[in-house]
Amino acid sequence: MNNIFDSHAHYTDKAFNDDRTEMLGSLKESGICGVINCGADLDSSKASIALSEEYDYIYSACGVHPEEVDGLPENYIEILRELSKNKKCVAIGEIGLDYYWRQDNKEAQKRVFEEQILLAKELNLPIIVHDREAHEDTLNILKKHKPKGVLHCFSGSAEMAKEVLKLGMYIGLGGALTFKNARKPVEVAEMLPLEKLLLETDCPYMAPVPMRGKRNYSAYIPYVAEKVAEIKCIAPQEVLDITSKNAKELFNIK
Repeated sequence: MNNIFDSHAHYTDKAFNDDRTEMLGSLKESGICGVINCGADLDSSKASIALSEEYDYIYSACGVHPEEVDGLPENYIEILRELSKNKKCVAIGEIGLDYYWRQDNKEAQKRVFEEQILLAKELNLPIIVHDREAHEDTLNILKKHKPKGVLHCFSGSAEMAKEVLKLGMYIGLGGALTFKNARKPVEVAEMLPLEKLLLETDCPYMAPVPMRGKRNYSAYIPYVAEKVAEIKCIAPQEVLDITSKNAKELFNIK
């Protein structure tokens, strides 16, 4: 398979420290045409940009993940603004809300999420949204600001997906779609127009079946495409072609 676009990866993660150069050098041979490498804090956002400058098919997203909102410098938005001016930075992300890991700082999470949405709108960039067990607050904030972007590793219901689509946003699905107990992601994939779907790894996490438990990477995306193809009754390559086109349109990649 070819024309594989990974819309959400973390290749600056320490899980790739031992073989990052070798692995990234081989991805094109595996049919990968593009990768969005996401930041999670200021340091990883800087590292993401550096990585995107080294590889022509890698693009960067800069942002502060909800687990990283504590202890941010007061000028963090200005730092992100400067980083995002890089020509290979195509999104603000990953940003959002996570009430699975943190219940004690919801107001701080929401404030930082909204501040970064406003930055994205100022810069005319899409956002990459992390939403874990915070569906109501996430949706309310998105309805308030109406940004362009994608809800990555979507874990909400089909009903929530319909609300996201009304906002014109995309939905990202990855390895979880292939898991044995994946009821919600399958229901979302069934109702979702292919024109609003992005495929992703979230690597090094969330490897799809039959690679579950291994370190994930972009060459495993065809397993997700095959699952989508099974649900939609089309060819896996067609899924890859459509989702690659979607990613390039959302992230304004020529």
